[in-house]
Parts: sequence; C-alpha cells; structure tokens
Amino acid sequence: MFEELKVIRSNAQYEAYLNEIQSLISLEPKIGSPESDKLDLLAVLIEDYESKAFPIEQPNPIDAIKFRMHEKNLKQADLIPYFGTSSRVSEVLNGKRNLTVDMIKNLSLGLGISVETLIGLNESDLYSSAEDNFDWKKFPLKEMLKRGWVNIIEKGNSSIVENSVKHYIEQAGLSFGTASFRRSLSGEAESVTSKYALYAWLARIINEARAIKSETFPKFQIDSLDLSSIRELAQLSRFNEGPLLARQWLNEKGIILIIEPHLKGTLLDGAALKDKDGTPIIGLTLRYDRVDNFWFTLLHEVIHVWKHLDSDDAFMDDLDVSSEDRREAEANRLASEAFIPRGVWRRSRAYIEPSNENIEILAKELRIHPAIIAGRLRKDLGNYTLFHKYIGQGEVRVLFEKLFDQI
Repeated sequence: MFEELKVIRSNAQYEAYLNEIQSLISLEPKIGSPESDKLDLLAVLIEDYESKAFPIEQPNPIDAIKFRMHEKNLKQADLIPYFGTSSRVSEVLNGKRNLTVDMIKNLSLGLGISVETLIGLNESDLYSSAEDNFDWKKFPLKEMLKRGWVNIIEKGNSSIVENSVKHYIEQAGLSFGTASFRRSLSGEAESVTSKYALYAWLARIINEARAIKSETFPKFQIDSLDLSSIRELAQLSRFNEGPLLARQWLNEKGIILIIEPHLKGTLLDGAALKDKDGTPIIGLTLRYDRVDNFWFTLLHEVIHVWKHLDSDDAFMDDLDVSSEDRREAEANRLASEAFIPRGVWRRSRAYIEPSNENIEILAKELRIHPAIIAGRLRKDLGNYTLFHKYIGQGEVRVLFEKLFDQI
C-alpha cells in the first residue's frame, strides 16, 4: 500500500517525510484508515533515521545539575539541603567527590533531575568490562611494592607492572572479567582520586584475611551479634591489651580483624565487608593512633557486620566526615550506645560537669577505658585539646608494631 515509502537515507528525504506527517496529522485520520496507517509507518521511519543521525548523549550529571541551577537561578548555597554541607556542594560541582545515593535521591526529588542522569551510566555501562574503565597506572604501585604486596621482576616493562597489579587484585576476588568490580564501595572514604588506592587496600585486607583463616576457623553466625554482645566487646577496652583481646573475641565469632595502614591519598579509618564465602572481614588503618579512635572505629565496623552487610558491599569509612547515609548514622548511634547508654550519659557527672575525676568514675562504672569518655566529651564539646592524657595517644600501634615496621 505504501510502496512509495522507503528507508530514509538523506536529510532532504527526512524533511519531505516530516512535511508529509504534518499534512496527515492535520487531516485527523481515524484509527485503522489508510491515512492513519501511513502516518504510523512514517513515524517509524523518521524515528529510525533520527536515532542514527542525531544520537542523544547521556547528559553529564554535573552539567545537568549546573543547567538546573541556571534554569532556577540557584546559587551553590541553595544546594546545601541536597548535599549536606557547602564543602560537599563545591567538591561535587568541581568533580572532586562522587554523588552519593542520598544526594542523588535528594536532587531527583528536589530539582526534578532523573536518577538515570544523575547516575550518569546505563545499567549495561555499570557492568561493562572494567578493563575499559580502569587505568592500571593509577594504582599506587610504589606503595604496593614497598609493602611487599606485589613483586616486579623487570622494571620499566608496563605490561609486567599491569599484570602484577591485575593478579593481586584478582586474588582478592575483585576480578576484571565478567564479574567486573561489582563490589560497591559505600561510605565517605571514596572519592574520584582515592578509588584506586581504596581498591588496592581492600584487596590487601581480603588477601590477608584468607591467609590467616584456617579450616577450623569458626563459621560466622549473625545471631552471635546483638547490642548486649557488642557491649561485652566494648568492655574489653578497659584492659591494656584490649585491642588484642578484641581480635580474639572477633575470631571466636567468625569475624576476621586485619590491621593495615591506609595508603597515601586516602582518608580511611576502617572498613567492613564479607568475603565470597560469607566470612566478615573488618579492616582498621589506625591512622589515628589513639585508644578512643580504635574502639569507636572497631565498634562502628562491627555494627556494619551486624546490620548492613550484603555480599557485594564494602563499607569504607572516614569517621571524620559526617555522613548522610542512614546506615552510617545507625552505626555511629549503636556504637555510642554500646559504650555509653544514652540515658546514662545524659545523667552522668562526666556529661554535666566534665572533669578528670568524673571521667574516671564513669569509666569504672561502665567498665570501659577512660579514653572512650574523654573522646565523647571532646567530640560533643568540639574541643579536641581537652583531656588529652586520657585518649591513649600512641598506645595502639605498639600492640601491632610488627605490621607498622614495614611502612
């Protein structure tokens, strides 16, 4: 019936078909009539031509946000409700920080930008071969080599360097084939510049955990963790060798604790993930060699193991940053509760009249290290010069000193 219609191969033919569509539409043809059928066919031919001649590129997320700012006459300060802080607004708009899930949700709801645009990738892109998306030269090879993680036999050969890094990463199950780095990094420790170092560090703690796990290592049972048992862990802090006792306590629960200093360029305190066999792994960097920081970070990661871990997650935590992620907020809240129950804290003399004596009294009452009380007060009061003698500066690394001798 429509033998005169052909696949569009030129712009002139495209323009002619557009004019014909306009004429047919003006006739308001009835559904099923020859004119209506011709209109449908023309629409198919035009859509096919446009998809090839004028492909629509996925908008850049940052460009989309800036366009909407211009459209609504918004300033950077107007975006703070969507990002949390003015510094995060600046970092995201300048490409120094990735958008988090909560930021994407807030921007989508508040500014009407589609989630697909804010993600910036189609689902097929997310799982494409990581070899197309990763630059092996950006991994911190010098540090990895210095720490003995990889061995380079022949210097100057880039392919040998690349293969060494690939082998090390793949040993940890972060393979670059069909699995393609599907483990997602959650938390505030990830940035555009730190991603490679974080994956290298993550591979290290996975490989180290596997090296120390024997066939008789207990199988982790989620029921072994609750707030009561985590309070039991918190009370180990009162002992001088508490960090070593904590590692033993975790091992008995089927959880592996690895101490590995952070890599340059990362602001990492700790991490929590599950190995492919379901064994939880907690990694701590001890970047702040303080008793209060060790214990709060440890319990924060234990809460992640108890409450939040899926098989493909890896929580990478910079606890200096206030996160809008509800899981991070819950880990902070429950860790604080395990050390000092809220009702006890608000009524305590340490809270009402902070002093050395009241810190010691509350610590003895709760059977925890005075560093925990001092650290809580320093944070709540916003003054990190207070009660310095109680925080246990320099008392943790010495317990794991052989690990730090390599750095």
